[in-house]
Order: sequence, then C-alpha cells, then structure tokens
Amino acid sequence: MSGKTVTRADLCEAVYQKLGLSRTESADLVESVLDEISACIVRGESVKLSSFGSFLVRSKGERVGRNPKTGEEVPIAPRRVMVFKPSNVLKQRINGSLVPNGHDTSEDE
Repeated sequence: MSGKTVTRADLCEAVYQKLGLSRTESADLVESVLDEISACIVRGESVKLSSFGSFLVRSKGERVGRNPKTGEEVPIAPRRVMVFKPSNVLKQRINGSLVPNGHDTSEDE
C-alpha cells in the first residue's frame, strides 16, 4: 500500500485532465459535488453512489465510557455519526486487485 492521500486538489486535477474543463471549472464542479453530499448528510439523508457505496448517518445513544489512563467512568453524550458502507462492486474491485498469495497484481514477477 502506498499510503497516499487523495486531496481536493487531486480530484480537481483529475477532472481537469479527464474532462478538459478549465481548472477553475473543475474545482467548482468538485466543490459543488462535495457540498451537495455534505448538505444531504447534515440533513440526515443517506447518500448512495452506485458502484461506489453509501454514506449513512447513525444516531448513537448516551453511554458510559472509561478514561483509559485513570479508569474513571465518564458519560458519553448522544451523537450522530457518519459511516461509509462500500458497495459490493467496490469491495470486489478492492479484493480483485489481490491474488491468492496476498501480493498486488501490479507487481511483475
């Protein structure tokens, strides 16, 4: 695994390269998509992107946690969390890039 993080700038550059829009238009397009996804999630809606996955909002109730240093019990307030559930297509693409011996198929032997 390379450990590279894809940034907004990387996404904008990919749109620029593949669609031929100007860099400004590419950045605006990426921002618009991310803003719309964010707005839907904030409203508590699920966002499903076919062949990619779903972003869901789950509500977690109040619970008792424990400070790992002191062992003291502390209440954890109820909150909403976002989770991502990858589609089966994405899971297959991720796992399809691996051969049975655990090596990446991009490695030539």
